[in-house]
Amino acid sequence: MNRLKETCLKYVFLLCACVSILCVVLICLFLFANGLPAIAEIGPLNFLLGTRWKPGNDIYGIAPMIVGSLYVTAGAILAGVPLGILTAVYIAKFASRKVNRALWPAISLMAGIPSIIYGFFGLVVLVPLMEALFGGGKSVLTASILLGIMILPTIVNVSESAIRAVPESYYEGALALGASHERSVFFAVLPAAKSGLLAAVVLGIGRAVGETMAVIMVAGNQAVIPDSIFNGVRTMTANIVLEMGYAADLHREALIATAVVLFVFILLINLLLSLLRRRERA
Repeated sequence: MNRLKETCLKYVFLLCACVSILCVVLICLFLFANGLPAIAEIGPLNFLLGTRWKPGNDIYGIAPMIVGSLYVTAGAILAGVPLGILTAVYIAKFASRKVNRALWPAISLMAGIPSIIYGFFGLVVLVPLMEALFGGGKSVLTASILLGIMILPTIVNVSESAIRAVPESYYEGALALGASHERSVFFAVLPAAKSGLLAAVVLGIGRAVGETMAVIMVAGNQAVIPDSIFNGVRTMTANIVLEMGYAADLHREALIATAVVLFVFILLINLLLSLLRRRERA
């Protein structure tokens, strides 16, 4: 009877894995089947390097959206990654139990807040603050700060788990050699948790790249290459959401082609993580 249960569970798990893989394959087929013909019709260089997006004139250049996505994602990384990793280090190695009991519910609550709520927070609080300080409310800087806040729960959770997974002997060995508590944590434990920290960063990047609603509310949605971080910008995800509702024919296919570029961008990030992990193991 136990063998029968194990066999059944084995095939159930296999079926679930196959369904997951099939879903990914179907998504890829849909994107590439509908997006690549549009790229070919528009012209790869015109589509990827064109600086004007005017669907009414059949001009589809997504360079401003690519640059906007890169700017906002880079800003979110600069704002969220150091803060998230340091918070994880504090929770795992420095905070008391009472502090942990207070921090973890707050971090879990941040992870469960809908994107639209973050967008309202950015629109009501961050935009007027940035307008008063720098004269640019809806801008790259505002979107970067908001996304940096949004990716914090992901980075903190994954980084904290990676730090706690490091064997305690690493920390104790550093102490035995005369290192202080802080040096033991930052020079013995953190390097050993490098793989998990990289995974946290990549997951945070994925969240930042794929975020839409909050960015729409604070980024300004201007389909131009920004001259500075205080100018408005439009990301690839925002471009798709804003225009897909009324798009048709080549316009719709161009938006799907934008999703293809976004998909390849995230795929390259994951590939880079895999290469870094292989290099580290080697």
